[in-house]
Amino acid sequence: MKKILIPLFSAAVMVSCGTANVSNDGNTPQNSTSTKAQGDKAFLSAYKEIKAGDLKKNLYVIASDEMEGRDTGSPGQKKAGEYMINYYKNLGISYPKALGSYYQKVPADFMKKRGGGNLPDSENILAFIEGSEKPEEIVVVSAHYDHVGTKNGVVYNGADDDGSGTVAVMEIAKAFQSAKKAGKGPKRSILFLHVTGEEHGLFGSEFYTDNPLFPLANTVVDLNIDMIGRDDPENRGKQYVYVIGSEMLSSELKVINEAANKKTNNLELNYKYDDPNDPEQLYYRSDHYNFAKNNVPVAFFFDGIHEDYHKPTDDVEKIDYLLLQKRTQLVFATAWEIANREARIIVDKK
Repeated sequence: MKKILIPLFSAAVMVSCGTANVSNDGNTPQNSTSTKAQGDKAFLSAYKEIKAGDLKKNLYVIASDEMEGRDTGSPGQKKAGEYMINYYKNLGISYPKALGSYYQKVPADFMKKRGGGNLPDSENILAFIEGSEKPEEIVVVSAHYDHVGTKNGVVYNGADDDGSGTVAVMEIAKAFQSAKKAGKGPKRSILFLHVTGEEHGLFGSEFYTDNPLFPLANTVVDLNIDMIGRDDPENRGKQYVYVIGSEMLSSELKVINEAANKKTNNLELNYKYDDPNDPEQLYYRSDHYNFAKNNVPVAFFFDGIHEDYHKPTDDVEKIDYLLLQKRTQLVFATAWEIANREARIIVDKK
């Protein structure tokens, strides 16, 4: 997220930033209560693929000094992107056919016209699993992979913001791919969307929604992950996650997410910021908003503003990897239900 005030619909806002019961450590699913449509065994097997150790392994690369803070269009960001693409290739997860590669170019001119200064060309990275029954309907799982770069020779690694969301999307993709390999791939298609330019103004997600690979009318939901690896002072030591926007456009999305939570890790779902009029204006401050303004239901998963936010001390050593695992599993369980239920979720609010 980004601490910049910009006008938005004449209001000044800040821009930036399955189902199974599990044990307290988030590692071992126990008793399944999945519906038949979901497939208990398939869900549980895929759910187990999301591991704290794997999240940590990937984050130690994505948020390493070698990536130089992943500023938009920088060599370090491109290195991080190459690592992610190789990860997807190794899993056997390809890109949308219409794109022709994992890259969606976000031109410098596009960003400059929106206040992006002299940022160079950059890229969104897209991986894709086609649905088995309703391939034209798209579930988006998103996170931004840029951060704020290097300042005065000091690397701002952005382990939480948004390295945590980046590796969560990668793990969720691995879980869905494992189900597909077992013959239980999602009924709807899943787009794993890593966007650029978020810190400078949500540029990558705006470019995607202006130039979607799949019609936005066919986009069922965007589950956006931006900072889920830490806790904030208000919730220190708690097993929680902030959820923002889940009932803004659909009366079903919040219900689905809460049900997925109760049947998995049963985190405390905190709705403190779940209001467009909240002073922090978090509903507008991450990439889900570009989907929401196009009438696509969204849920934004977030850990709060902690003391290392946008500081060079946002490092991998400070991540709570078990909590990161549990939050990632929640997003996966929510995506699994939305991707596999018979009817797409309704859009019945404005």
